[in-house]
Amino acid sequence: MARPHLIIFSDLDGTLLDHDDYRWQAAGPALDRLKAAQIPLVLNSSKTMPEIRALREELGNNDPFIVENGAAVVIPPHALGNAEEEVVNFGATRDRVLEVLGAQRKRGARFTSFADMSANELAAETGLDSAAAVRAKERLGTEPLLWQGSEEALAEFEAAIGSEGLRLVAGGRFLHAMGIFDKADGARFLLNKYREQYREQYGDAHVLAIALGDSPNDQQMLESADIPVVIRGVKSDEVRLPSAKHAMRSLKPGPEGWNECVLNLLFEYGY
Repeated sequence: MARPHLIIFSDLDGTLLDHDDYRWQAAGPALDRLKAAQIPLVLNSSKTMPEIRALREELGNNDPFIVENGAAVVIPPHALGNAEEEVVNFGATRDRVLEVLGAQRKRGARFTSFADMSANELAAETGLDSAAAVRAKERLGTEPLLWQGSEEALAEFEAAIGSEGLRLVAGGRFLHAMGIFDKADGARFLLNKYREQYREQYGDAHVLAIALGDSPNDQQMLESADIPVVIRGVKSDEVRLPSAKHAMRSLKPGPEGWNECVLNLLFEYGY
């Protein structure tokens, strides 16, 4: 039987990027192998479009990408048959999210969100440099925040924004207020696009989706993949691995674990 077409969907912070210094270089060998085998690497992160654009340039990555936990899918020119860049939006806009958050603040909710911070303040909070902090503030459909109230008040806040059609998702460092969409929505959308392309090009669509993540924020993306890979990290113990699938947990954290798991899978599937 012919080897399957592989597609990699990867979270960034704590997964492909080191949790503390945001470096990816330890994953270099696996990244080089993916490029040589022309296997798509779809970056799927809470990061913004400008942030992921900058990283893709560093990586030499030309594949589609998913921003802000699934707020939008970006298909660049010359990918998936597109002549021009296409942005496909999912769920509520950031303006709507900020409107709901503002109303909750007036009712006493205590938090600091990216919109409240200057680029310098955000840089100090995250360890990003100032240019990266500016990019992190340019958002399409989500708002990260630091909660400053009690656990009881947080539960009330979550219920209140839920009644407005929003939800709260825990990332590695921040809570993310967002509409009813998920990293898995963008991944499924692109997976269908790739299947169509492979069917047209090769007459078959035997595609295996590999997803890598390190936190509960990645749970749905991992569950929707054929091969879920949990990268060891700060919150990786909270991620449940689907028992019925070919699932993996890395021994090493961040990009080192990413590199090891991807190389093992490429070897297993004949790449």
